[in-house]
Amino acid sequence: MIGILQQGQGLIGLTLILLFVWAISESRKDRPSWKWIGGALLLQFTIALVIVRVPFVWDIIGLANQGVMAIEKATLVGSSYMFGYAGGAELPFVLKEGAQPPLIIAFQILPLVIVFSALSALLWHWGVLAWIVRGLSWALRKTMGVSGVVGLSGGANIFLGVVESPLVLRAYFDRMSRAELFMVMVLAMSTISGAILVLYASTLSATVPNAVGHMISASLISLPAAILLARLMVPGDGKTATSDTEKPGLKYDGSIDAIVRGTMEGVQVFLAVIGIILVVFALVALVDQILTILPYVDGQAVTIKRAFGWLFAPIMWALGVPWEQAPAAGALMGTKTILNEYVAYLDLSALPVGTFDPRSQLIVVYALCGFANLASVGLLVSTIGTLSPSRRVEVAGLGMKSWIAGNCATAMTGAVIGLVTFG
Repeated sequence: MIGILQQGQGLIGLTLILLFVWAISESRKDRPSWKWIGGALLLQFTIALVIVRVPFVWDIIGLANQGVMAIEKATLVGSSYMFGYAGGAELPFVLKEGAQPPLIIAFQILPLVIVFSALSALLWHWGVLAWIVRGLSWALRKTMGVSGVVGLSGGANIFLGVVESPLVLRAYFDRMSRAELFMVMVLAMSTISGAILVLYASTLSATVPNAVGHMISASLISLPAAILLARLMVPGDGKTATSDTEKPGLKYDGSIDAIVRGTMEGVQVFLAVIGIILVVFALVALVDQILTILPYVDGQAVTIKRAFGWLFAPIMWALGVPWEQAPAAGALMGTKTILNEYVAYLDLSALPVGTFDPRSQLIVVYALCGFANLASVGLLVSTIGTLSPSRRVEVAGLGMKSWIAGNCATAMTGAVIGLVTFG
């Protein structure tokens, strides 16, 4: 009986998320029809079931793991040349007995962002990624009734980040309705780009089997959740200002131009990740030092991670995580929501074995898989505001709403994967 109750626990989370987003809607009376809401939820469950329960589909997605391993191996050649043993080359000294080779994230893992960014730009120029994006756009238009520009945004966000994906839509921002604009922003917050996906999966590879497949699955499952929550929070049919046949607006002048520009964009992300992680860890350490003035709780000092754990534990329990594991899961979700999802994944990879059971671990991995953090709000608002100055004020007003909706969408994805996973 306990197992059955726990299996259905995620239904509580889904219900609470939908009620919360509806409660803070700009117009509660103009919500989508119950039929459309039910269809959106059904689509999310269908995607999750097909991915998780159809071996053939999971095997296809799993092939991406082999591709990432090949990219990792190739990247290591470049990082070893540039950074020597710090980048993964042979050590010039003998390790002490039992010691592990040093893993320097900045020189051995983060260069993946640069290489994958260049590859993505090249594949976009060759039409490979653009073809996939158009396919996903068509699927979203047919299943959820959104406009071409929203569908295009959903497809592009699987591969491009919060800065790059708006470039695909740059010609349409002035014509979008408010509802469409918000959907585009929430889709950017609810998914992760290909380059960052590779980075996160590499970080989790020793902890989560086939991490690449799970990252891809999380973004796909989050697409209908993002559109559903966006329409609840900022009602509108998403079809008032643009057609159903929008085409990607991102162009390169040739293969060399794509590689160069993709590399430069990758370097910017590389430096941004280093800077953000450095500052976040420093700020967390600083806050922890300040919190030492508080009385101990259960014989331990109060830290920001423990505080996050207490605050977000009920939320993670509602998504399907057992209560005894909820504080650890809550700490990770709080870190992701307030600070950065990569920091949360780093913390997850460093947790002792057995902290989560396999099902709870998947719920956490999927719930963390999105760009909805405070830094991304600034990046998204500034990028769209630059591309469409006439809508800068409107975009700024929607920024924090997209952050809330994005976190709720990935939380829904965590709940859904818990409901379709047994164990």
